Amino acid sequence: MKKSAILFLLLFISGKILAQGTFSGDLMMNLNSFQRDTNIKAAGNPLYDNYLSGSEAWLSLRYNIKGFTFALRADAFNHSNLKNPTSAMTDFGVGAWSVSKEMKDLSITMGYIYDQIGSGILFRAYEDRGLLIDNALVGLQLKYKLTNNISLKGFTGQQKNNNAINNSRYAPILRGFNAEGDFNVGKVHLVPGIGFIDRTLDGSTMNSVVATINAQNITERFVPMYNMYAFSAYNSLTYKGFSWYAEGVYKTHEAIVENNLLMDKPGNVEYTSLNYGMKGIALSVSGKRTQDFVMRTSPNQVVRDGMLNWQPVVAVLRPERLMSRYTPASQDISEMAGSANLSLAPNDVTNFTLTYTHINTLNNAELYREGFVEGNYQGLKNWIFQGGVQYLEYNVAIYQNKSTPQILHAITPYAEVTYRLTDLKSVRAEVQYMNAAEDYGSWVYAILEYNVAPKWSVSVSDMYNVVQNKGETNPNYVPGVPLKNANHYYSMFTAYTKGAHRFTLAYVKQTDGINCSGGVCRYEPAFSGVKATITSSF
Repeated sequence: MKKSAILFLLLFISGKILAQGTFSGDLMMNLNSFQRDTNIKAAGNPLYDNYLSGSEAWLSLRYNIKGFTFALRADAFNHSNLKNPTSAMTDFGVGAWSVSKEMKDLSITMGYIYDQIGSGILFRAYEDRGLLIDNALVGLQLKYKLTNNISLKGFTGQQKNNNAINNSRYAPILRGFNAEGDFNVGKVHLVPGIGFIDRTLDGSTMNSVVATINAQNITERFVPMYNMYAFSAYNSLTYKGFSWYAEGVYKTHEAIVENNLLMDKPGNVEYTSLNYGMKGIALSVSGKRTQDFVMRTSPNQVVRDGMLNWQPVVAVLRPERLMSRYTPASQDISEMAGSANLSLAPNDVTNFTLTYTHINTLNNAELYREGFVEGNYQGLKNWIFQGGVQYLEYNVAIYQNKSTPQILHAITPYAEVTYRLTDLKSVRAEVQYMNAAEDYGSWVYAILEYNVAPKWSVSVSDMYNVVQNKGETNPNYVPGVPLKNANHYYSMFTAYTKGAHRFTLAYVKQTDGINCSGGVCRYEPAFSGVKATITSSF
């Protein structure tokens, strides 16, 4: 890899010297200072007990000249807690690089490739730095424009192993093909497509799979396959204010982890979404059925490792602090999900949103329910009023891997007021209350924010466990020991933006819980300390 990186840099520098092109880049840095706080369980690991600080940084450089694009990204992790929130990761190296050439109808890319087929259910190579997901395909990709209405795409390579940088890859080989059209039939616009994936295991991975199967009961054994094939067909239809997307995906049988055993099963996903809008009204409906659709580099990879795809989340991801604690993640093994969202605007200053989401397993076991109502009013000069309420049923055992409670019930009303002091200055206040008997119990959250557009934003907030659950479902409960007074989880935040540069600084106390980004969720322990970020583009 060192020779490859040196060769890449020589090409990069030579291209810059020999001709005039365009140079661009971006920088992102996270800096954390860990402050030990045993009251909220921010302790008991090296980050709080020993290291006390950590950081992550990504620097991307791009150079374009005569149809060529050279890209290079350096990654640095110093006592980082992104990969595992309770342990430190330290590494440095080339996180991604690529060379692309654009010709008349053909595009060639070699290196680290980020792309997807359809909505991403079949295949998606993407990056999410907030969750330290980097599922790049390391290999070769060709794109060819067959006609003005049909484009073709093919690729082959190995997936990046996100547990280390410096060109670490999973051994199995991945090949894929995608054909997509773009047609107008009268007033109807159609974007149909088909996709194909072939993943081949290597000998070492197969030996590991065989050993695991042989350790199972004789009735649970089977002969595993080296190759897994998956296919998809999808179409997007648009007509005036109506749009409809539909996709079906199927994969051949392979070894997958289910109920802590390796099982030989095929998989499938069916997904659709419909949207209709006209003056004063907008309606969107989505549904998804998933059965044994595990797409990874090998059966040995679990949690966030080796993911080849991304499944859309049917539920609406709520940004509100308390509601976001119980966000449902897509289920690969068994899920039947549906959601409907209605927006009404009876006049120019008032609008309402109503949402209902219903998610079960294929065996009809309850996973998630949400009823949500929100209203906005802007009829008073300089004032914006917003309020709503959410009713929630959430399967804690499935989504957070806890034995109790099986289903959490919560009602969360909230209210928000924004006052515009001037065209550039505003003050926003928000209050939320979650009435929940299970888990920690009931919460109250409040935030006050002051903004000076486009440069400054300052806020203070607090989250308090106002009514504690005194049973064993409270993570802080110890049998025979009375509960102490509830903790305050307060934060102070400031952000400064100047052009393409943004700086943030925050003092944070955060309870443990689920953090979701882009449909991928993970549990994070409590945090106490200082967080700073720097983002810049040039």
